[in-house]
Amino acid sequence: MNLKQFYKLLLFAFLVPVLSSCFEVVEEISMRNNGTGDVVLTINLSQSKTKVASVMLLDSVQGYKVPSKQKIQQELAEAVAYLKKSEGITNVKSSTDFNNYIATISFIFKDVSNINNITKNILSQQKIKATNTSSYSFNKTTKTFSRKYQAVGTAKTEFNKLKSKDKAVFNGATYTSIYRFESPVLSTSNPSSKLSKSSKAVMLKCNITDLINGKINVSNKIQLSK
Repeated sequence: MNLKQFYKLLLFAFLVPVLSSCFEVVEEISMRNNGTGDVVLTINLSQSKTKVASVMLLDSVQGYKVPSKQKIQQELAEAVAYLKKSEGITNVKSSTDFNNYIATISFIFKDVSNINNITKNILSQQKIKATNTSSYSFNKTTKTFSRKYQAVGTAKTEFNKLKSKDKAVFNGATYTSIYRFESPVLSTSNPSSKLSKSSKAVMLKCNITDLINGKINVSNKIQLSK
């Protein structure tokens, strides 16, 4: 699971077609040494809030139906309801800020592997094909956190079928993953990742178009201090 895969869950599929290219998708995972942790998924459209506010007043734009605030909240509520039924997932919460156009979902997991199939299942319910496969694991003995990512080959093909004006929406759009730990990080396998000053957080930020086109891989193996 990653936030890029949560387009539908965080209403990405509704609003992206009518936005400018300024939006950010953020995935945050906070791991505890006992293997439990928290997830916060955010889509931040605040850089385009003026345009989004104008678009929300219309019925459709460029052939895309513009959702009402009620429809957006309904879709978010359905995603939350699904998460609440998922094994190992508790304390599911969501929020929407229609002044700045920011949506979040957060929850606690018993084991990081609990989140591996969530995205695939949610997208399947909405009849949306996944653009990548992503899985997580945490070895409590070796204190190693791993994220395995692999783009689906058809994602680039489908993206290239889009009209130029629709592709342009993704220019400048970013995906950020942030992983926080209780213990200091000794090493990371992904050269694009950055370590915080405290050595207890790892961040990786990239352009969404690079992910779609397979120009960057966000897999990472993070070794913590024992």
